[in-house]
Amino acid sequence: MFQGLYVAIVTPFKDGKIDEESYKQLIEMHAAAGTDGIVPAGTTGESPTLTPEENEQLVDLTVRFVKGRMKVMAGTGSNSTAEAIEYTQAAEKSGADAALVVNPYYNKPTQKGLYEHFKAVAQSVKIPVIIYNIIGRTAVNVATPTMVRLAKEVPNIKGVKEASGDLAQMSEVIEQCGPDFDVLSGDDALTLPLLSIGGKGVISVVANIIPKDVKEMIVAFNNGDLKGAQEMHHRMFPLIRAMFIETNPIPVKAACAMLGLISHDIRLPMTQPDKENLDKIKKAMKEYGLKV
Repeated sequence: MFQGLYVAIVTPFKDGKIDEESYKQLIEMHAAAGTDGIVPAGTTGESPTLTPEENEQLVDLTVRFVKGRMKVMAGTGSNSTAEAIEYTQAAEKSGADAALVVNPYYNKPTQKGLYEHFKAVAQSVKIPVIIYNIIGRTAVNVATPTMVRLAKEVPNIKGVKEASGDLAQMSEVIEQCGPDFDVLSGDDALTLPLLSIGGKGVISVVANIIPKDVKEMIVAFNNGDLKGAQEMHHRMFPLIRAMFIETNPIPVKAACAMLGLISHDIRLPMTQPDKENLDKIKKAMKEYGLKV
């Protein structure tokens, strides 16, 4: 159901508000590149600093601008279960195809708490729910037995964005949750390794600037061209590393701005990259062949 290239899209700002025109142009770029889905209001979209009204506005805009050409997987997570339910219901009402729900951060719930949280959110809507498992941002990991239980017992929990960095855990999830449970990479550097063990695709950061190339790598792998996919992976790898030289989405927003896609605006507590790191980002982009 959810496979290929999904972009964790940046949120462009102008004068402190969502820049709707720039956002529309980003959507058009992804439609032309063959991107399979748009993920608004995620970490890369600066969800922690979006107001509830802006979160809903961004999902509404995405559905309207996409016009059915790609899937819309709205970021609707929160460390409050009640708030996550509100966001997820709003996304369903807006016409989103799915919701991406992150582990409850800061609270550090038990495995029982994680199970009950995701179950409550998923049961509040009819659209599919994708779990976003990222230890580095949330301090908790959805253990494989919990993931299996959610996959088997909650019908509309359909997959996971895996950003644990643990390929062994991902292998267990793929094996134990079955072929109808979609495992997507949450780390650009692990897209190809995850595909090789049965993953379905990626929710990508670097695709904000090179969507066509990320899609081509996935297509090459799926068509049996492993050598071609490997070559594309290694070519992209230095650029991927540069996109995480500082906390995401600082580097990728700077890169988008250098390409003239968006303004340089980013919300505190995120800041512009340090001069030294900005030079490294620009260097990686130029070496990749991007015009900056």
